[in-house]
Amino acid sequence: MKLHTLSNPKGAKHSRKRLGCGVGSGHGKTSGRGHKGAKARSGGHVRAGFEGGQMPLYRKLPHRGFNNKNWAVEYAVVNVGDLENLGLDEISREDLVVAGLVRASSDLVKILGNGDLSKKIVVKADKFSASAVKKIEAAGGKAVLNEAAKPAEKSEK
Repeated sequence: MKLHTLSNPKGAKHSRKRLGCGVGSGHGKTSGRGHKGAKARSGGHVRAGFEGGQMPLYRKLPHRGFNNKNWAVEYAVVNVGDLENLGLDEISREDLVVAGLVRASSDLVKILGNGDLSKKIVVKADKFSASAVKKIEAAGGKAVLNEAAKPAEKSEK
């Protein structure tokens, strides 16, 4: 038995319903939509969750929590201990992307203080935790904030 010799069992395939081909076709006149009503009209359908005017379930259930995704500033985080293994003297966002510690799609990078640092490294990032700055400077390195990450000063009118 080979794939090209197989055929469907009888009754497995149905012919397409040819609508609007006249009364003699068996699907003529109203084309299987019945008479009048919203479902008989073009564009006639009910949206998801509509329960015929009854109070829908999604409005009956309690809504919990808060989602700040539209205004939240998201940072890709990297620990100080991960910087140790890169073997570079100066580390920027591009170096972290190449090393696979940060995705290319993420815009901002924050350095956190987990892990230990034993060598002198200059780190350029958008944000640093206080413990990360302590550990970088204790090893003789430098934590440099990117210019774009600094908040813009509001002008007074």
